[in-house]
Amino acid sequence: MVINRPCSLFISQDILIERARKFLAANARDELIVRQNRFFEVKAMKATTSLFLLLVILGATVALRAQGTAAPAQSSAPTAQPAPISSSSSMDIQGIRNYLLGPGDTISVRVFAQPDFNWDGEVDSDGNIRIFFVDTPIAARCKSEQDLQKAISTAYSRYLRNPQVSVRITGHNSRQPAVIHGAVYTPQRIQMMRAVHLNELLAVAGGITERSNGTIEVLHTQEVMCPEPGEVVDAAPLHYYKVADLLTGRAEANPVIRPGDIVRAIEAEPVYITGNVVAPQGLYLREQFTLTRALAMVGGAGPNSDLSRVTIIRQKPGDSEPQIVKVNYSAIKKGQQPDVHLQPYDVVNVPREGELTPAGILKSLIRTVIPATMQSTGAMLPYRIIY
Repeated sequence: MVINRPCSLFISQDILIERARKFLAANARDELIVRQNRFFEVKAMKATTSLFLLLVILGATVALRAQGTAAPAQSSAPTAQPAPISSSSSMDIQGIRNYLLGPGDTISVRVFAQPDFNWDGEVDSDGNIRIFFVDTPIAARCKSEQDLQKAISTAYSRYLRNPQVSVRITGHNSRQPAVIHGAVYTPQRIQMMRAVHLNELLAVAGGITERSNGTIEVLHTQEVMCPEPGEVVDAAPLHYYKVADLLTGRAEANPVIRPGDIVRAIEAEPVYITGNVVAPQGLYLREQFTLTRALAMVGGAGPNSDLSRVTIIRQKPGDSEPQIVKVNYSAIKKGQQPDVHLQPYDVVNVPREGELTPAGILKSLIRTVIPATMQSTGAMLPYRIIY
């Protein structure tokens, strides 16, 4: 019995070791399974969160697109039937809240609980409207929605007790768009829904190009429809403003543009520099445009130039033959003679030493590079609205 005990004890230890090993292996498998489950749960939670965020972003995008498509639909009526505001007095600086009615504007009148008295129509050429059941016309010219609402309520009070009237302007058609053209980047027609100054109109047109001669012409085609009491209205139809004054911020050079105004950035007329110069080309004539300035803009005279025999071919209006003006540019550079002011369409020729013939001048003129931008286009002007 004593001999068998160690053997029995030894076998029991192996069994215990084996069972312990199986137990540890089972625990390890369980722990691995738990970790795998946690891993997949985290992955699923992240996927769910990403899907939720994607749905939120998609919904917001659809809503924004719906708003974007609804806005043009609402603004299509003013685009098809443009309506600016007359002058600084009759235009609201912040928009069209204080819009004053004029001929051609359309109106919608609604009377609460009385559909027979509802009316939709247009302000006639005399500035009046004719509504149902009212024999005499009601003056609408230079009235706001609130003023016209009170007038209609007074007229309907003969038939209704305390009528509840609402008035809405459905079409702003009494003010014509302004036109800006000439030496600007994008000539166009602009519908003004508020007070617009000259500098803002130029900004909408892309600014002034290098073709401008520095002067802006404003032509008034319509009178101020609704001037303020005591307001002095300028009766002169044509005004000129300097770009330099506008850029320095002078108030008198930045007027309010009226509906129907024609604004023209006056284009500079060309002069041509030919002969022995660095870059023969056509230049735009601006104020105080002298021979010295013109030669500097083309890079100066070339080597072996005869500066004492510079010629200017000048065509006088009404003369069939051009005038030849001889200039001693060497004396001008030394201050011995005054500089020469160029005139539109002058042809300046700088000859080489010992070379000055009409054939040479004509040959130099043919080689002159005239920018294609000097040719104005006759395309239809685009249409813009300033709100």
